[in-house]
Amino acid sequence: MKKILTLSLSVLAFAQLSAQGPNADGYEQDKAAVKKVIETFFDGFHKQDSTIINGTVADHVVLQTTGRDKEGKTRFRNEEFQKFIQSITSIPDSVKFQEKLTSFSIQVDRTMANAWVGYEFWLNDEFSHCGINSFQLVNFDGDWKIIYLIDTRGRADCGVK
Repeated sequence: MKKILTLSLSVLAFAQLSAQGPNADGYEQDKAAVKKVIETFFDGFHKQDSTIINGTVADHVVLQTTGRDKEGKTRFRNEEFQKFIQSITSIPDSVKFQEKLTSFSIQVDRTMANAWVGYEFWLNDEFSHCGINSFQLVNFDGDWKIIYLIDTRGRADCGVK
């Protein structure tokens, strides 16, 4: 009986310690805040509003993309964030574009977060491509900011019909 009591107390103590780990307090709130930053980023993207977009990113943000070309070779490139902003804000009104976010997987630890966000990109109501946006964010004294974004792009295995 003493062994069972000791084992039970040990399990309870472990469960209590696990519940009080670094992410216990505010974890769900942080995940919601990270998701909100990403949704705000795309709100600015769709509105072609550089002020909204810039409000979601840190001073120095890294932007990259990867995918396969027509020959199946992996391509990878860095993009200058200000050129990205210029390309978005200069899209003519006659062009309709939408990046539909299809899934979110968010992890948070203290001041760092990662969000794996599935998407489909539509141009003039026609499917263009799909992939994953991988965001890295840092919490700067209560304010989550995007510091890094890399995306994949492709046309296959998108689930689009």
